[in-house]
Amino acid sequence: MRTISQVAELTGISIRTLQYYDEIGLLKPSELTQSGYRLYNDEALQKLQQILFFKELGFKLKDINEILQKPDFDRIAVFRKQKELLLLKRNRTDRLIQLLSRLEKGEQCMSFKEFDLSDYINALEDFKSNSTDEVIKHWGSVENFDMFVQKIKDDEAEVAKLAIQQFGSIEKYTEAMKYNLEHFSEIMEKQLTEEFKKIGQQSDLLYAKLTADLSKDIASSEIQSIVQSIDLLFQEYAGNASPCKPHLNTIIDSYSSNYVKGITDTKYGKGSSDYIIKAFRYYSENNTPKNK
Repeated sequence: MRTISQVAELTGISIRTLQYYDEIGLLKPSELTQSGYRLYNDEALQKLQQILFFKELGFKLKDINEILQKPDFDRIAVFRKQKELLLLKRNRTDRLIQLLSRLEKGEQCMSFKEFDLSDYINALEDFKSNSTDEVIKHWGSVENFDMFVQKIKDDEAEVAKLAIQQFGSIEKYTEAMKYNLEHFSEIMEKQLTEEFKKIGQQSDLLYAKLTADLSKDIASSEIQSIVQSIDLLFQEYAGNASPCKPHLNTIIDSYSSNYVKGITDTKYGKGSSDYIIKAFRYYSENNTPKNK
């Protein structure tokens, strides 16, 4: 057992912070002495370690508490997801350091301003906070959604490039995405209609055809023709659903999610998700005009 002072010294967390964690039910002491002093065992320290990893990834205390209190909480599985998120964060940091090194040498590099997706990312965070049930229903868990958002952050420059190519500007892209998030429930509800089921069947056939042979060149006319058919299929459906047509970047983002990637690779074979992403990126960069 360790006293609260010893835990504070070991972890670098202030005594007041540990007291606050106790007050909000995030980290309760293992025992209280007869004098009322808090004591923490190894299990409590392991939980604190997990909390600190979540904090490092930018999770709010309220969200951390909800995750830790889930009946099916798997400590090892969560460590694995935290590791994936931290690796994404590290990769992004490495790229920023590389950019700074180039700037330090006097190289002329493009401005970050035109590739700023912060408004869109903030909209996703608001959506998570205000529509948690929808997030869990369609992404499987809040953690999966956070990984989806982190992937966008990690590939922000590439995502922004494709967004500009499809919508003409980050502002138009963000406006479209905000509309989709604000009308998420009705859009997803519409997907349950017979019309969508038919489109879903056509989509499944096209994706099965696209991933039938992953050794084929994604730039080949055969593969690009299938990608175009998928794009036209979704555009046809979206044209009747909302003023914001689905765009290739949304498809690329979704297949970059570990949650969707797992489902796709199970359905069409290992590596299918990455193959789909590459095929759509090539199509987006070489075969589609900018929206005006």
